[in-house]
Amino acid sequence: MLKACYRLKSPKDFRRTYQKGKFLTNPYLVVYYRKNRQNIYRIGFSVSKKIGKAVVRNRVKRRLREICRLNESLFPSGWDFIFVARVKIKDASYQVMEKSLTGLMKRIRDIK
Repeated sequence: MLKACYRLKSPKDFRRTYQKGKFLTNPYLVVYYRKNRQNIYRIGFSVSKKIGKAVVRNRVKRRLREICRLNESLFPSGWDFIFVARVKIKDASYQVMEKSLTGLMKRIRDIK
């Protein structure tokens, strides 16, 4: 489980990251990212009802959280990240999700 201090929770923080942040996409995920004024990274997830019913949405979020927990070294300190799931992710395996998320994070590291 991803520690609570690393989670992006408040609607205000989500809104700020969406509006003032940058984003990258691939067929499975969209990641919005923005610098924060803290020494930790924070991660939020958004899975819409287009993905499926609650069971499917929660499974996608659980998998994404676990991928983030296992790959903490990819996340630089001082940044907020929001991962938005696309419809195609509901049929993706864990390995495909992991490859998708790590690929986006590597692209972000190359940009900075």
